[in-house]
Amino acid sequence: MQINLQTDGGGPNRPPFLLPGYPESFPVNDTRPQHTGLEGRIAELIAPGLESIGYELVRVAIMGKQTPTVQIMADRADQTPLSLDDCERISHLVSAVLDVDDPISSAWTLEVSSAGIDRPLTRVKDWNRYAGHLARIDLDVPTASGRKRLTGTVLGADEAQARVKLDSGETVDLPHAHIRRAKLVLTEELIKATETPPAAN
Repeated sequence: MQINLQTDGGGPNRPPFLLPGYPESFPVNDTRPQHTGLEGRIAELIAPGLESIGYELVRVAIMGKQTPTVQIMADRADQTPLSLDDCERISHLVSAVLDVDDPISSAWTLEVSSAGIDRPLTRVKDWNRYAGHLARIDLDVPTASGRKRLTGTVLGADEAQARVKLDSGETVDLPHAHIRRAKLVLTEELIKATETPPAAN
């Protein structure tokens, strides 16, 4: 589920991506994703509002430079599927918040979507919820064996690191700060685990 919205952007004196005084990263916690730079600033701005109306932020991504697209990925807090109405509510809230804070100086496009089945793993709760399922992980810092791209079974996470069992049987602990991206692999087991149960009569 996805909707798009075009906006004219913010004030003329603000740089489009690297903002002075923004921390390099925002701490990982159980329910919010870790992001850096402007993506982290946007996450910090919009997450409380989303939570107040029954949603959880999964990921913020900014694509492109001339007319950037701000991609917002979200879940419903009650774990039911995200609908078009949900995406519209999220879009309106995010637009209102960003229009006030004005972090992007140029025109930009807002894109709101659900996380999908083969979702990114961005929060501690994602790593724990999908323990036992297969994931692909790209690292900024290689493992002790020199690998920066891994595939393995998710074993869980805490606020410091995620744990994965590789196909070789080796178990590795990956600091969240070293993970560039992590995403579930679409398998029959994952599809079955995420199927919506039929409504009771």
